[in-house]
Amino acid sequence: MKQTAVLQPIEGGDQGADIEKERESRDPFLVGMGERVRLLRARRGLTRKALAKEADVSERYLANLESGVGNASVLFLRQLTKALNCTLAEIVGDETTLTPDWLRIRELLNGRDHDTLKRARIALEEMLATAPQDPHRLERIALIGLRGAGKSTLGRMLADELKVPFVEINRVIAQLAGCPPSEIHALYGATAYRRYEHRALEAVIQEHPRAVIASPGGLVSEATTLNALLTHCFTVWLQATPEDHMRRVVAQGDLRPMSGNKESMDDLKRILAGRSELYGRADMTFDTSGKSLAECYLSLRDRLAARLASE
Repeated sequence: MKQTAVLQPIEGGDQGADIEKERESRDPFLVGMGERVRLLRARRGLTRKALAKEADVSERYLANLESGVGNASVLFLRQLTKALNCTLAEIVGDETTLTPDWLRIRELLNGRDHDTLKRARIALEEMLATAPQDPHRLERIALIGLRGAGKSTLGRMLADELKVPFVEINRVIAQLAGCPPSEIHALYGATAYRRYEHRALEAVIQEHPRAVIASPGGLVSEATTLNALLTHCFTVWLQATPEDHMRRVVAQGDLRPMSGNKESMDDLKRILAGRSELYGRADMTFDTSGKSLAECYLSLRDRLAARLASE
């Protein structure tokens, strides 16, 4: 059964003043929780309407929660954790405040720049690794980023020159499921799709010691899948401006994530902002905006060759 919103519309009086007063009186805990839910939703590329449908909750109730004005029940939050495939702790608080060791680690990392954090993360992964490093990691080139960044076009060109297979994870998902990814979403939901995504990546890694791989834009939103990609592939984040992403997607006749949404550009920008930190974990970044296809490919090829030679 869908939850109903706790707060009722304000009737009569000075509505503008009442809204401003309401904003000032918001509980900081509820505001923070709403911000975390918005971030988790953006990382998974879900609109508010899509998340409400996935979690089987009222869209208005979800809007109140994200605005920091809804007193959500525990059952409602549990429904969200299933739809977002996250823990309750990620929504309601920060588990890294639970012990002195966690707090000390936070202090050491607080305020560090992106490169320092990346080196720290790599050092921890090496120290805590339980499996040997994949000897083929540098021979699998995985391209990540939003749709419209050039993963398929540049990936095929790169694979042809390297004389290795070009693999699109979406096609492998369709083979495993027996239907297109869009049908998986429609019939079983986003959580089921993410499971197929992980299975597809595992199958590609097992079958191809050498390949160029184009990954779906939302693959990075699942920590287990992203970690597998980073462990077994040399990853390249293909960046582009939101405008270029939109223009290229429209040129392909594909508006699936923004279909029927009048604020498609705002949605795209939110998704990109929500995933930027995750895409930033790639071994290398390459901006595809403002370049011709030939210029873009040659520059990517040369930069990639130089990086791989230095590894």
